[in-house]
Amino acid sequence: MTVIGAGIAGLVGAYELERRGHDVEVLEGSGRIGGRVYTHRFSSDSGAPSVELGAMRIPVEHRHAMHYITELGLADKVRVFRSLFSDDGAYCATGAGHLRVRDAARALVDDFRRAVPERRYADDSVLFGAWLMAAGNAIAPADFRTDLRRDLWLDLLDAVERVDLSPFLRHDRVDLHAFFALHPEIRMTGNGRLDRFLHDVLSETSPDLVRLAGGMDQLAHRLAGRLRGPVVCGQEVVGLTVREHDVLVAIRDGDQFRTRRCDYVLCTVPFSGLRRMWLSGFSRSKLEVIRDMTYWGATKVAFHCREPFWEQDDIGGGATFAGGLVRQTYYPPVEGDPAGGAALLASYTIGADADVVDRMPDSVRHAVVLQELGRIHPELLRPGMVLDAVSLAWGRYWWSGGAASVRWGLDTVAGETERVRAAEPENRLFFAGEHCSSTTAWIEGAIESAVDAAREIDAFTARARLVGAR
Repeated sequence: MTVIGAGIAGLVGAYELERRGHDVEVLEGSGRIGGRVYTHRFSSDSGAPSVELGAMRIPVEHRHAMHYITELGLADKVRVFRSLFSDDGAYCATGAGHLRVRDAARALVDDFRRAVPERRYADDSVLFGAWLMAAGNAIAPADFRTDLRRDLWLDLLDAVERVDLSPFLRHDRVDLHAFFALHPEIRMTGNGRLDRFLHDVLSETSPDLVRLAGGMDQLAHRLAGRLRGPVVCGQEVVGLTVREHDVLVAIRDGDQFRTRRCDYVLCTVPFSGLRRMWLSGFSRSKLEVIRDMTYWGATKVAFHCREPFWEQDDIGGGATFAGGLVRQTYYPPVEGDPAGGAALLASYTIGADADVVDRMPDSVRHAVVLQELGRIHPELLRPGMVLDAVSLAWGRYWWSGGAASVRWGLDTVAGETERVRAAEPENRLFFAGEHCSSTTAWIEGAIESAVDAAREIDAFTARARLVGAR
């Protein structure tokens, strides 16, 4: 059994297949394992400041991911992840400037009224809309924000207007998570076209997010350590030929090319990567979903700071909605030796916003983020405060060609149809990855799809053995 890709989906797929008695080899094109789980450490010293340039949080409701954390002996590493709007001292971009979260409600209400001047809503509905719009503006890329103003703030608020919001009011805030938990039908406004987006907004701002102390890449390394078979890096798959009883895998190893005949293959490469390969023997339906699936980029910029200056600015963690080119800024806790400084996730952008900054050379990107964020945090501009800078533009990262697949804007039926087509095997070539799951853009989706694929492969091989024995 050959697994292509040593991201979380590939490693989980290999682990589950080995548990079912299969011999497995994992081929990885890059020089590292983990895929879009990518923990960067600012030095090789033990306890050096680190930052997540890839996946950085897990909702506790994601049962597959939480199961694997326990399965891999990482439960003692679980810590709370504080997100947007979780710290009253963090900042929020408003029409009146950058205000502390605790002081932002009035300005956000004014922003909302300007955004939808043609409709009149009750004061509670406006407050609801104001905070949801702030979350949407913080998370959604520029092109999707335009659609939100047309659809979400009108269609959704019309539905919200019919609900008593008083049980969800918390001073000048609205508990959006409690509201949608009790009124899930509201998310299906417009045939569910906004459901995926609202799910992600609620997940990314949830109070029930966790991280792994010491780095999310521990998931990948623990998985690889459990495998009996080899995980071989530097093996770039450049072509796949599906035949009736096997799959031919074309591999580039340095300057050499070779073709391997495989009885079964589990491919976990994102479809954005498959588009670059030579594909033969695929059905028209599979080629179409590979071609048409939407991937968004994401770019992260992180600074190694001399000290966690934000703690002196009454920010205990969480994140700032900075707007502009920076979009989101996160304040990771200091877990190592304080003398080693602190990591700051200075900028996190997705979609069209990421496309703007990922076209910049690294040095220019770092300078632009430093200057813009320095208007909120002038401490950053003090001599010697920023010791190092690093960034990763996933939209231009060769091994992924994007940060994640997205189904925002697809209605419920279209989204499920895409998932089924993505996960459908081609004879003995099977597929897994967050793009094949019901939970795109999350570790949960990668694990969910890998578990499903391993079960399907095991059933297929059992049937094949049974037929061969007759």
